[in-house]
Amino acid sequence: MRQRLTALAVFTLGVALLSAQHSFAEDGPLVYQGDSGIGSGKHLVFLAGDHEYRSEEALPALARILAKRHGFKCTVLFNLDPKTGFILPGNSHMPHTEVIDSADLLVFGLRFQNFPAPQMQPIVDYLKRGGPVVGVRTSTHAFKIPTDSPFAKYDFQYKGAEMKGGFGRQVLGETWAGHYGKNHVMSTRLEIVPENADHPILRGVKDLWVQAGGYWTDPEANCVVLANAQPLQGMAHDSPPAKDKQPCPGAWVRTYQSESGTAGRVFTTTYCASEDILNDGFRRLMINGCLWALGSEDNITDDLNVEFVGPYDPSTFSFEGHRKNVKPLDLSGWDSPIMPRREDATEDK
Repeated sequence: MRQRLTALAVFTLGVALLSAQHSFAEDGPLVYQGDSGIGSGKHLVFLAGDHEYRSEEALPALARILAKRHGFKCTVLFNLDPKTGFILPGNSHMPHTEVIDSADLLVFGLRFQNFPAPQMQPIVDYLKRGGPVVGVRTSTHAFKIPTDSPFAKYDFQYKGAEMKGGFGRQVLGETWAGHYGKNHVMSTRLEIVPENADHPILRGVKDLWVQAGGYWTDPEANCVVLANAQPLQGMAHDSPPAKDKQPCPGAWVRTYQSESGTAGRVFTTTYCASEDILNDGFRRLMINGCLWALGSEDNITDDLNVEFVGPYDPSTFSFEGHRKNVKPLDLSGWDSPIMPRREDATEDK
């Protein structure tokens, strides 16, 4: 009898563990649903999956602003540990990309991803239909894909003439070209290009300073540069320019030609680390960039509300620096902290 009870207990425990694993896999994506405003009826999808710059913090904070302040529906997808459901940046596992099918804008915060086909295909389909795109920081090298993959042409080093430089070069306007300023030693001032100062994305934007170090860029010829990035010799907004480092493009717009024949609008910046969006001017640049990419530039005003919604407590960006034991739904609601610290996050059972 005791053996039968023991076997039953083991079976019950096994079922419970399988159910727990199933529930992790089936947890819904993080959605911020706005009530009303200029974004009513529009769906924005954010892809947070880089290893270093804490897109899993910056993107949900921006999504929450766009939803609460302006009425958009914003879905944020993350790299997740398939066994636990915890956010695990950079692991090429991003459930729920099928929601992209209904997206009106796709915001990329990826680095060196190689998604399985079911997760990658909705991204490819979106680009084939020419959907508008916003790309930040490491998204110039969003994908690192083997040459034998059906998605190889999206790789940041792709050599083929039909998509040389992959997603970064052919959609965002630039692929990975190298650092141009040392992180945590050299911050960056973004200087508005005078001849483009009247662009809608720049309405109300001033005092652009970010904490991330520079990237070197030489964007495609059809890019309209909105701001040049000047590396600074220090981590203060008034630090002097770094010696021997001239400005290079740090934010631009363009269009890409899709396979469907539709030209999709693109806003790209090589910044947007977790601490960058603490700067009011840069945060406004990001919100304005999303609206412009959507074709909603008439709704961009100098005083558009870009204030944070709920607590925003960013990590100092670094490799392996993400906050542990956090699930996407820990960020749900308007008042949950982004990002919860270990003692506030879901316990790892």
